[in-house]
Amino acid sequence: MTQRLASTPMGFRRSLSRHRTTTWGVLAAAALLTHALSAPALQAEPVRPNILVIYTDDQGFGDASCLNPDAKFKTPNLDRLAAEGITFTNGHSSDSVCTPSRYGLLTGRYSWRTTLKTGVMGAEGECLIGDGRTTIASMLRDNGYATAMVGKWHLGMDFPGTNHKNRDWSQPTRDMPLDKGFDYFFGVPASLNYGVLAWFEGRHAKVPPTVFTAKKPNARHMDYRIMPPYQPTPEATQQALGKQGMEVAPDFIDNQCLTRFTDTAIEWMQSHTSGSSSEKPFFLYLPLTSPHYPVCPLPEFHGQGDCGGYGEFVIETDFHVGRILKFLDDAELAENTLIVFTSDNGPESSWKQRIKAFGHRSNFRYREGKRSIYEGGHRVPFFVRWSAGILSPGRSWHRPVGQIDLLATFAELLDIDLQPDEGVDSHSFASVLVNPVSNRHRLPLINHAINGRFAITEDKWKLVLPHGRADAELYNLEEDPGETTNVLAENMTIAMDLQAKATQIVLRGRTTVGPDQPNDTGYWDDLKWISAAQYEQATRKNSQ
Repeated sequence: MTQRLASTPMGFRRSLSRHRTTTWGVLAAAALLTHALSAPALQAEPVRPNILVIYTDDQGFGDASCLNPDAKFKTPNLDRLAAEGITFTNGHSSDSVCTPSRYGLLTGRYSWRTTLKTGVMGAEGECLIGDGRTTIASMLRDNGYATAMVGKWHLGMDFPGTNHKNRDWSQPTRDMPLDKGFDYFFGVPASLNYGVLAWFEGRHAKVPPTVFTAKKPNARHMDYRIMPPYQPTPEATQQALGKQGMEVAPDFIDNQCLTRFTDTAIEWMQSHTSGSSSEKPFFLYLPLTSPHYPVCPLPEFHGQGDCGGYGEFVIETDFHVGRILKFLDDAELAENTLIVFTSDNGPESSWKQRIKAFGHRSNFRYREGKRSIYEGGHRVPFFVRWSAGILSPGRSWHRPVGQIDLLATFAELLDIDLQPDEGVDSHSFASVLVNPVSNRHRLPLINHAINGRFAITEDKWKLVLPHGRADAELYNLEEDPGETTNVLAENMTIAMDLQAKATQIVLRGRTTVGPDQPNDTGYWDDLKWISAAQYEQATRKNSQ
């Protein structure tokens, strides 16, 4: 007999954890003293770290050879990050698809609190990060950092004109990275299948997207390519390729993204650290477009690995990470640059074909992949390296941690006080970096699927909440990481407690301790376990 959870939540026991803790100063001092004693040549107290976040696109947990002993390709540079830093084996994106994960990483706030309840955005539209919303970039910029973003945005941009018929590319693009805390931007607006494809620098495309194209067959993978020849009108693209054309610049080619992004990132770091602004530490956000479709490795990577074009593309991605690491080494910046490497969600659905064709599991031992509420949708590679700050590198941390935690972690490392409406779902893991035996217990972590379904994880327990016609499910991830056995019936008390906590996280507008905050919308149907009356009552309270 199917059992459903009751709709009335139990009381929510608030954690005593805070955005900033007084223990950080003690732990950091101990770590720095240890570094000073073990390496006399180093400064006893290094300056604030440079911060570099490398964010891949659709890379599964099993797509790093240090995480997957049976991987059909090697990722030596990711393996190096793991060996020289900390591997978070229970690290999660805040959603199982692109746009909401990027929002969560940059703001420390779950995207489902906004108007985006399901799916992703296109290239064009009102930026999901509202005016005045604190981001990692704005927080660091306001505290003395130079900030840059190089790569894929996918959070909405306001382009001049409303469609290809009345574009004026001499006018600036608005509501984009330069308006959300970044001093510099070079990149593309969104995933390559959404159009408006050009190399944007600042508010303008270096070459405007004045021609048109559609998806073309891909000889190396089961997806598509975005490459010339291009057509002068959408109608010509429709005639040539059978699909309505999307805007593209004449000089844009999909397989140049990784090279151009890495070149530009290195050039920006080089110019910043050698110029008049070199006294400022830097924050660089580097969201790459791989291994998301189109899978388009450069010819020099063809034939590498044993996983076809996809493996070649991950190998190329790893190669460019190596270029970044080499630059930091050569520029003598590696010691005090904190690097976070992670992915926006689990692997695209082609993971199934890779198992059959090559015996490679992009999702490793986890269930499903991109778009899913199950672990394969959001448990992703997650490495942190910071030679000057991490004690006992080469270790792993197995408790839950989220990309949504980065904002609070950086704030704690830099002794920045967060305001009540900043990073409301972000729970610092700074103590894990400097204390190998940290007892850090993360507040319950919410996961979210493309269809709007919720899950909540605390320690080893994960409750997948009811949605549509689907009933609740409970998994013991410690005993059953592949989520094969629903143990709800035997553990109703645990499930009820988790449901109550999920309810309060939604209703209070935050996960962390602090005053209640409003969500951006009224009740929505994905909150099946919460009544509309409950939600509206909390909304009235939060708005008072």
